[in-house]
Amino acid sequence: MSVLNWIQDWYSSQCDGHWEHTYGVTIGTTDNPGWSISIDISNTELEGMEVPYRLIEKSDENWFGLKVENNLFRAFGDPSKLEFLLLEFKRMAEDPNGYSLPMV
Repeated sequence: MSVLNWIQDWYSSQCDGHWEHTYGVTIGTTDNPGWSISIDISNTELEGMEVPYRLIEKSDENWFGLKVENNLFRAFGDPSKLEFLLLEFKRMAEDPNGYSLPMV
């Protein structure tokens, strides 16, 4: 299953007639350039999870950062990192107790 199909399924599984009116998934772009992802995990099985911010910069064209704070998964990355960032959320959601920040 592709990560896009997975995130669609994850989002759908949270929708209960209430959650989707307050929380959700936002994918945008940044001006440096890059991607920005915000996923509200309030009232999900991931609620309360915390991951300290980590920025990995290999170069100006190869970087990403992510954190989970205040029930918000936030991830940023260069233009080639959208799939990678969504895969990180998937990895976290599938194993919240064993999740650790990527080293690459």
